[in-house]
Amino acid sequence: MASYSILLGRERHVFEDLKSLMACASPPKSGDQLAGIAASSNERRVAARYVLADLPLKTFLEDVLIPYEVDEVTRLIIDSHDAQAFAPVSHMTVGQFRDWLLSYEATTEVLAALAPGLTPEMVAAVSKLMRNHDLITVAAKCSIVTAFRSTIGLSGRLSSRLQPNHPTDDPEGVAGSTLDGLLYGVGDAVIGINPATDNLDACIRLMHLFDRLRERFDIPTQSCVLTHVTTSIQAIEAGAPLDLVFQSVAGTESANKGFGVNLSMLREGREAALSLKRGTVGDNVMYLETGQGSALSADAHHGVDEQTLEVRAYAVARAVKPLLVNTVVGFIGPEYLYDAKQIIRAGLEDHFCGKLLGVPMGVDVCYTNHAEADQDDMDNLMVLLTVAGVNFLIAVPGADDVMLNYQSLSYHDILGLRHQFNRPPAPEFEAWLKRMGMIDRSGRLAPLPQSNAFSRNLLSYKASA
Repeated sequence: MASYSILLGRERHVFEDLKSLMACASPPKSGDQLAGIAASSNERRVAARYVLADLPLKTFLEDVLIPYEVDEVTRLIIDSHDAQAFAPVSHMTVGQFRDWLLSYEATTEVLAALAPGLTPEMVAAVSKLMRNHDLITVAAKCSIVTAFRSTIGLSGRLSSRLQPNHPTDDPEGVAGSTLDGLLYGVGDAVIGINPATDNLDACIRLMHLFDRLRERFDIPTQSCVLTHVTTSIQAIEAGAPLDLVFQSVAGTESANKGFGVNLSMLREGREAALSLKRGTVGDNVMYLETGQGSALSADAHHGVDEQTLEVRAYAVARAVKPLLVNTVVGFIGPEYLYDAKQIIRAGLEDHFCGKLLGVPMGVDVCYTNHAEADQDDMDNLMVLLTVAGVNFLIAVPGADDVMLNYQSLSYHDILGLRHQFNRPPAPEFEAWLKRMGMIDRSGRLAPLPQSNAFSRNLLSYKASA
């Protein structure tokens, strides 16, 4: 392993290895401070960025942060690297790569072709040299389109996950929250619930609930019960109407082991879901969630900074061709992202890095109540992400998740963003909303007299019927 140093002013800054250099170049994160790897001063952070800017991109293929022999995520990254795709930028340093990404040459088509040639560490490194506006500018040029019953990620559109969580998984409570969201035009990416229990029978009941509702109103979307991948496989074997297989993933083998999952298990889940052939416009059947700090919270970070580990999780996601990936950016808590400034930065980093790697990236714009953040901060982040072309955002009733006890976006936030930025939902879902009289010719939520007939029909639905 090489060491790195630079004379900045009258002080020489030495970084003992690439891990240390990456950690010190990162924007301030409370998780890195907790791990004892953050830069000790702003001067040291600047010094690290100077060194990082002059580092050849190909260094990350030769000096891996977590040894190949001990980590299957590292093996995945190295073994799946596409040298031919990497060739156009293989001569660049990290700083040159940043400038090129912001240039006219880095078009949507060029970035799509480049994605298989990039490793997470390269992408994490270049993000550390970027301001927030840089992250937004480049991410907006990336287009990653996926499909199941609706097509997600098309240019100029904003999709949404409808999250009807309930403390006891009460069918009428879940159905009520779902119907409320549908009336706002939310749910084209997925109707996805975090079950209160991972019990197989309870999860299957929820799958049937959503499938009956979808079939009753012929809704062109997909549902997902966010249970463990092994529970989803068992549900498929039991004949449940499962659309998407869910799993939380992280950027190291040991952190994934803490989630009770490995790469083989994810591939098995994907194959099981594909065997059902339930998609109508595509066959992306996986839904994965990530979040900065997950590896550190599992004591599985190997001394690597939390943002770089987060980007390594996108390599795990990329390998199973998911329909949806999202970072629950402020959910893990202030121990890892202390305040609104850190949460907003992390959300923009995660979206940029995922998109550059070719991952269909969404964000749960959220925070816990003991973080130094509020709903105004989430307003800022949701607007920035919409400008950046985020594939989807998550919304819960009233922006308050009563089961997981954290704050997210509300249904009307999604509606407001769509109106303000002219970002309609997925085309199949938009056509359904028009057929149901729920949006007008301009794509806005229809006035009450126009939408009342279907609204009454929707609201009369009984989960137990």
